Amino acid sequence: MNRPAVAVTGLGMITPVGNDTDTTWEGVCAGVSPARTVPELEGCAIDFACTVSGIDLDEAVGGRAAFRMGRYVKFAVLAAREAVADAGLDPADWDGSRVAVVVGTSSGGSAGLTEQAVALDRRGPGATSPAGILLTIPNMPAAEIAIRMGATGPSLAPCTACSSGVTALSVARDLLVTGQCDLAIAGATESIVFPVAMTGFARSGAAATRDGDLARLCRPFAADRAGLVMGEGAAVMVLERADDARARAAVPRALLAGTGATTDAHHPTSPHPSGAVARAAVEAALRDADWEAEDVEHVNAHGTSTPLGDATEAALISRAYPHRPPVTAPKGVLGHCMGAAGAIEAGLTILTLQRGVVPPIANLDAPAPEFDIDCVTEQPRHRPVRRAVSHSFGFGGHNAVVALQRP
Repeated sequence: MNRPAVAVTGLGMITPVGNDTDTTWEGVCAGVSPARTVPELEGCAIDFACTVSGIDLDEAVGGRAAFRMGRYVKFAVLAAREAVADAGLDPADWDGSRVAVVVGTSSGGSAGLTEQAVALDRRGPGATSPAGILLTIPNMPAAEIAIRMGATGPSLAPCTACSSGVTALSVARDLLVTGQCDLAIAGATESIVFPVAMTGFARSGAAATRDGDLARLCRPFAADRAGLVMGEGAAVMVLERADDARARAAVPRALLAGTGATTDAHHPTSPHPSGAVARAAVEAALRDADWEAEDVEHVNAHGTSTPLGDATEAALISRAYPHRPPVTAPKGVLGHCMGAAGAIEAGLTILTLQRGVVPPIANLDAPAPEFDIDCVTEQPRHRPVRRAVSHSFGFGGHNAVVALQRP
């Protein structure tokens, strides 16, 4: 099928290692996790995480409206602002009816809902916020971005657990190629570092427990990997048809060449052990991009540092890409940013395409002996990369893959 190429012309990020794109990239390439004890988690089975720091979110967002925004919404607004500026665009100059916003999340405002429930239980209705509903519902990142940007086209909030960011990019691409918009602001955001969520992950057995240096707990693809470490943040991109970008003399960061999605239909939390359905998502993305497997020169892996998840993905990578392209897994540094992870990792993949650098997997000297994959370890690997894929796999069996290439 002939369809217009889609370009990524703007990128914005806020993560545990940086409050913008460039600082995030430097932190990921440095390969050191900022995991730390979080005072608000005192008494929890897991009292540490990788969190965004060094920024006053209310001041950065600006205006009185910050009171009605959950932390996850503020992340999205800041990332979107950076992405739009990076694309060389000014909302005052565009036709808002032709601008779409597609920003996903996994848990949305669950932290805000919990806070309001506690306030109601302990102090009664008068102690709850008039903005209580706005602090909780998962469409608010997309809504607040649309309000601030004057974007009156489609506004959507995909939720496919940890695949939400890639799902958002895929939906935004479809809106562009079907002519429903001319610009799309797309990505994902998450902030669930609060006691109820952290206790839930501890009870599920998916999370790493405190054992020595917190910065070394997340070890994707290591033989002694012990579970995920929670992170938070957001990444947002500006997408437009490549011809439209060219017409306004914009220089794309990358082309979104293809996407693929499948569902394991196997178990709420565990991936299908064969990896066959996840591999089908990879193959769908490659078909969509009109690539062969050998065209892939880099894999940005989901790499959660969980025993079963990493084993399943390592087997998938070795089968899907037998030529052994270099693999990275940013969660070793950033922790698992849940719904935002796919968008952040797609953004990092774009930076690898632009800069010819594959970041290392933090805390990994060598992959487990049974994993036949080329993990980048210890230092960034400098090499030109023209085509790359980023994997995202979420609870519920959601598999999403995005294929990205240099313009």
